[in-house]
Parts: sequence; structure tokens; C-alpha cells
Amino acid sequence: MVKAGDKFYLVTSSFQYFPGVPLFESEDLVNWKQIGHVLTRKSQVMLEGVRSSGGVFAPTIRYNNGRFYMVTNNNSTNKNFYVYTDDIYGEWSDPIEVERDGIDPSLLFDGDKCYFVSNGVDEIDGVKRNGVFQVEIDIETGACIGEAVCIWHGSGGRYIESPHVYKIGDYYYIMVAEGGTEYGHMVTYARSKNVMGPYEDYCQNPVLTNRNKAPFEIQAIGHGDLIEKAPGEWYMVTLGFRQIGTWEPFHHLGREVYLTPVKFDEEGWFTCGKDGTTDEYYEIPGDFEQEIKTEYTFENTDYNLDWAYMRHPDETKYEFDSGKVVLYGSDKTLDDVASPTFFALRQKDFDMECTVRVSLEGIKAAEDEGDVKAGEADNRTSGSAKPANKISDEAGVTLYMCENEHYEIAIKKVGFLRFAVLRLNIGGIKHVQQEVLLAGKEAVLKVTADHMNYNFYVANSGTPDMFLKLGSAMTKYLSSEVSSGFTGTMIGLYATGAVKSTFTEFDLKYES
Repeated sequence: MVKAGDKFYLVTSSFQYFPGVPLFESEDLVNWKQIGHVLTRKSQVMLEGVRSSGGVFAPTIRYNNGRFYMVTNNNSTNKNFYVYTDDIYGEWSDPIEVERDGIDPSLLFDGDKCYFVSNGVDEIDGVKRNGVFQVEIDIETGACIGEAVCIWHGSGGRYIESPHVYKIGDYYYIMVAEGGTEYGHMVTYARSKNVMGPYEDYCQNPVLTNRNKAPFEIQAIGHGDLIEKAPGEWYMVTLGFRQIGTWEPFHHLGREVYLTPVKFDEEGWFTCGKDGTTDEYYEIPGDFEQEIKTEYTFENTDYNLDWAYMRHPDETKYEFDSGKVVLYGSDKTLDDVASPTFFALRQKDFDMECTVRVSLEGIKAAEDEGDVKAGEADNRTSGSAKPANKISDEAGVTLYMCENEHYEIAIKKVGFLRFAVLRLNIGGIKHVQQEVLLAGKEAVLKVTADHMNYNFYVANSGTPDMFLKLGSAMTKYLSSEVSSGFTGTMIGLYATGAVKSTFTEFDLKYES
């Protein structure tokens, strides 16, 4: 996060999704509006062959002399780079690479100098230690000036990550994440009067963590960034996640952004929150109300802001209109490390209901329609598998975590017939839970969810109030604890095979 003028700007990871690095703006640190993405051109980010939860990690945004900089790492190519813009609402530059190892890079502007900060491994007397490295760079070219120096080894926690260096008053502060971005996550820091150190540890590290806060749903607080809202009014923004229940250590909504108050003492050390943890609510200065959007439709979302593609899309497979999205299938599926026809929103809360009307047309030659006759429909059974080496001609809604873990409810075309199908994919297990014959070429699909379960329904065209339940599936099998990913569940519209699918009446509601 960074402050520029009287506004604040925040960027988040985008991993394998495109456009990359969502960009948000706020006037009060509480209400945020997405104003764009940083990486909007294929030339800015390599995503081909990038597996789920690979790609763009831990971006940092900084502002100096009227110019914004976003620095990040493509974890799949092991490249650190930054881009810049003089217009926060406009396009960003092509990438400038920095020849440094490590991940989670950051920039420190200090007078007429710029320092590049990332993590790495230091070796002293044959002993390797994780640490934070810093080097001055030429901000115009990304070239390193001199050798990188390890300036801090952290407080002793594993996986030292997310280093940021700040100049505040008489001191330079170095702040990092330790413990891994799971249940042991924590924020630690040290300070020095010299930018290159030595740095003195805060005596009560970690300064912020929820690792021993139980029973409590918010966990994994870390990857912090400091921000001063007004003179002397400081906050820390972190990532964290909500597990599905007090005693259920699973999370499928992905990492979220949390804000925690920060106080500096007379000696220049700072503390976070009430007791070094992040709570669910805080009273903070200001005259405002928190605005929470609870309904998303085609009409009230921006196709270029709110929605995401899987890697770089084949744009010929998508058609957009007010109140309508048309998707054309391809030979790429949700199981592939590729770019299937896929258009998605991030799931933002546990309790939700999503409905959409789907019409499915074949785009094969007419003579190919007769491979399954109407009289053969009674011989189809629940759990039937698609023919070997054949891409299913279908379109619908997917709850997508990664290539191996995703659920989908879809309309499937077999000859002249249309079936509603519920398929659950967990690890190497791909199970068709139920398949029913439809009366026509379109139907209304519905997914409801609470903390523990997704439920899947279908209604024939013309009878949307008469939903048939196809089945349920546990949310925990789309969690990071099962799939090992970071991204959280996406609510996606998709199409595979030789089909043209038209999506209308999309409506996603959250209860909170």
C-alpha cells in the first residue's frame, strides 16, 4: 500500500490469473474501489504453462516524485521486475528486470537513491542462513549499483519473506514476514540509523501474529506493510485468511486484506493492535461508514475490472454484451495448465447464492448431431464417464481452486440431447455425482454455499422456481490445506468442446 496526495493505493497478488495485479484506491483505508490492473498486456507478464498459485507473487506499490512503481516477482520464471506509471488510472510501463535472486521484492526511495530489497540466503563460515538483502539500483534501468548486502537475518522464524524498509523519523525500519503464510505466520521488525545496518531487533518480536489466537477464525496474519493515514496515525495492512469454522482448520476463500492499528512509543518502537494480534473489529478515527457490496450481476460489474481469465485468454472465445456473456468452448479444459474458456469472479464470502441461465448450442456439422438418439437416453446412468480422448461439449459454473480441485455444474451436449451434470474433482478422483436429462437446450444453474458445503441445483427452461438438487460437496476439499494453493476459490463461467454457450441472468448474492 502507498499514500499519494490524499488517497491510498493498494495492490494484491494475481498468481496465474489475468489481467495481473489488481489495483485499488481509497480515501479512508476502509472503503476501497478497484480502479484497474497493473499488468494488462501479455508482454508485461509471462503466464504460459504457469501452474495454479504460480505466477505473480506479493507485489509492492511505491510512489516517488510523481511516479508510481509496482515491484513484484514471477515465481514461475524466478524473475524480479518492476513497472511504473505517471497516471495511476492509465497504462503501466513494460517490465524492468532486476538481476537479483529472492522473492517478495520491495523498493525504498531515500533521497536521490533507490534500494531494491528481497529475501535470500546468506552464508557465514559455511553456515547458510535466510536473510534480507538490499542493493542500490538505478531506477531508470534496474541495474544494481554495487553488491547486495544481507542486512538482517530476521528473528529466527522460518521462511523470511515480504521485506520492506522504511525511513521514519531518525530510523530505518526493516519489517518482514516469518513462519510461512499459514498458521504460523507473523510480522517481525528491527531498526537502524543506517540504511545498510546493523539493525537492532524489536525485543518483543513478533510484533503482530494470530498464530496462538484461538479459538479465532482469522489466521495467518502477516506480509505487513506500514501506512501513515494522517500525522501520527499509523496502520499496518496484512494478508490473512478466515478458516471455515472455529475448530475447522481449512480455508477456501484465499488470502484477504486486513487493517490493524499501529502505535509508536516515545522511543520510536511500534506495536500493533490491542495485544499484538489482529481482531475482527476496531474503532478507528474518522467519520465514515463501511460500504459492503453484496450482489454481483453482469449489469453492475465491469468485465474489465471485476472478472479474471485463466492465464492469457484466447479473446476469440469471448463475446460481451450488457447482461450477456457468450463463451465458445475449446480443447482446453479446467484440468489443463493452459487457458480454457473461463471467466470468473473471486469468491468473497462463505454464505452465497449464485444463479445463471445457460443456453448451449453445438457448433459441429449438423450430421454429427445424431451420434446419440433420444431413445438411448434411458440407458445413461449417474456416474457415466465421457468417452476416452474426447473433450466434453459443455458449459456451466465451476467452483475452481486449481487444476486438481474444482467442482462444476454444467449443461452437457450429447448429440441432440442436453444433460445437467454435477462433477466433483478432488486430486486424481474425477467423479460425476449426478447427470439428468434436460427438456431443452437451456437451463438455470444454481449454486448455494455456507461455510461447510456447496449445493448444486438445476431448473429446466421455463420453470426456474422448480430446482432439482443434483448434490452437495464439502468446501474443505477446495481449501489451501487440501490443494496447497494460495488463490482461494473462483466462481467461474466456462465452456469446453465444440459449443457456443450463452450466459444470461447472472446473479451472485452474499448474505453478509
